[in-house]
Amino acid sequence: MQTFIKALISLAIIIACARIGKRFPTLGGLIATMPLTSLLVLLWLWSDAPGDYRLMEGYTKGVLWGIIPTILFFAVAHFLFRRQLPLGVVLGASFAVWLGGAAVHQYFLK
Repeated sequence: MQTFIKALISLAIIIACARIGKRFPTLGGLIATMPLTSLLVLLWLWSDAPGDYRLMEGYTKGVLWGIIPTILFFAVAHFLFRRQLPLGVVLGASFAVWLGGAAVHQYFLK
């Protein structure tokens, strides 16, 4: 039941961001980049392992350095959308760049 409640809360936030994004695209983007997901994960991790500061530190370190591949993803997507390329091309290229950045991320954080 606890996992179900976590999923419902997470889903509600995602749906809210999408609905706001339809009406106010830049505000939806700002809200989506807020650390809402990370906040939820921190709360879920803490509720599952209270007092495990090593777990919390490791997660926040991963998020902090994970911002770089995420920025690369959105920079490529923005660049390609400005050129009006098809969605599949934009997402494929953006995820490929993100995947490369994520591989570097994992290599250096081991």
